[in-house]
Amino acid sequence: MKHPSFRITALAMAFGLCAAISGTVQAQDLVITNGRILDGNGGVIANGSVVIRDGRITSVAAGVQAVNGVQVIDAGGKTIMPGFVEGHRHVITGNPATWLTDTAPAQMQEFLDAGFTTVLSAIDAPPIVAARDMIARGELQGPRLFTGTFIPVAGADPDAPPAAPGDPARTDPARIGGANKAAPAIPREVIIGMIESARQTGYDYLKCVVNTTPNGPEIETLKFIVEEGHKRGMPTIVHAVSVVDSAASIDARPDMLVHTPHVGRLDTNPDALAKIAGAGIPMTSTLSVFLPHFDAQGTPLFRDRGPFPFDTLSSAGQGPVNARLLWEAGITYGYGTDTQWPPKETLFDELRALSLVFSPQDIVKIITTNAAAATLHGDEFGTLEAGKYGDVVIVDGDPMMDSSALLRVV
Repeated sequence: MKHPSFRITALAMAFGLCAAISGTVQAQDLVITNGRILDGNGGVIANGSVVIRDGRITSVAAGVQAVNGVQVIDAGGKTIMPGFVEGHRHVITGNPATWLTDTAPAQMQEFLDAGFTTVLSAIDAPPIVAARDMIARGELQGPRLFTGTFIPVAGADPDAPPAAPGDPARTDPARIGGANKAAPAIPREVIIGMIESARQTGYDYLKCVVNTTPNGPEIETLKFIVEEGHKRGMPTIVHAVSVVDSAASIDARPDMLVHTPHVGRLDTNPDALAKIAGAGIPMTSTLSVFLPHFDAQGTPLFRDRGPFPFDTLSSAGQGPVNARLLWEAGITYGYGTDTQWPPKETLFDELRALSLVFSPQDIVKIITTNAAAATLHGDEFGTLEAGKYGDVVIVDGDPMMDSSALLRVV
C-alpha cells in the first residue's frame, strides 16, 4: 500500500507552510515545539518537542529541540497529539465521474482541517483509488487514504419485496427480522472474479455485509472471501450490525469489524460477548449513525439527510452499551462513523455518542491509537514515537480532560 509520509493539519497559514505542504510530502523535515504532548500511548510531556525527518518521527522529548536548517513550528503551549484516524467512512459524494476534479480537493482539505490524517474509505467508487494515489504522490493535499470495495456473501432473494427508497439503514434486515429462508449462494468462481477485479482496480480492502439467513451461505462464503483476500494481500472488513451476525462473522476470521453491534443486547448474551471480544478482531464505533444529526435550524436528520426515523432510536442507546461491554472485555475499539456529513460535523456527532460511555482519556485512544490499529496499520501511525509517520495535529485545549477540545483543531 502507498502512504504519504506524514500529515500535519495545523497552523499552515499562520506559519507560512502552505508552499511546503502543498507539494510532495515524501521527505519533509519539521520540528514542532513548545507544546503539551500526548504521545498516544498514555504518556504526557508537559512541554516538549516532536522532531520529524524525512517524514518519520525521530524524537519525542521534553524541552525545546532545534535541528539546523529545519522548519520549526511553535505550538504556543497547545496540545500536540497524533493525527485523528477515521476508520469507516464513505467519501465520494455526488457524481463519481466528476468527484475527483470538482469535489475532492475541498473535501480532502476538510478532513485535514478537522484533524484527520488517515481515512479508511470502506466502500467507494474507483476514483477513490486515484485520489489515494494522488495524495501519496503529493499531487493532492489530503489525509492518507485506504480504500475498500463491496463483495457480497450471498445472492439476492428473488421473492423479496423491492428495497425501500432512501438509506438502507432505515429498514435494515437485522432490525426487522431478516429473511425466513436461506439466501441463494454465489458461485465461487464469481466471487473470485469480483476479488480479482477489486485487486486490479487497486483497492486495499474487501468489504462484506453480513445478514445471516436460516441455513444460508453467508458465513461459508465470508470464510472463502477472507482466504482469497489474504492470498492477494487484501484484508476483509465486515459490516454486521446485530449481535447475532457479529458473533457469527467471527467464525470466518475477518480482519476487522466496522460496526458496533447495535441490534441485540450483549449484557444478556455473555457467550456472544466473549466470542466477539475474545477473537482479537478490532472494531470501529459508528455509534452516531442512529443519533439524530441536527441542522442549523435544529431539524433532526438521518444519515441520508432525510427526516430522522425515530423507530431506529433504540440503536442509539444499545450501540453505546454494547460498545462499553466490548471495551471492558478487551476489544480493540477505534473511531469510525459510516457517514458522509462533513468531517467536523461527523466528529461532533460521534463524540456525543462516545461520551455516553467513554471517558475523554478513552476517546483520545479510540480516535488515535485504536483507530490506527483497526485499519491494521497501527505499527505505522496512531502514536507519536520514533519510527512512525509524522502524523500530527495541534488542538486548543486538553482532550484528556475535555473531549470537545478535539473539535478545536488549530
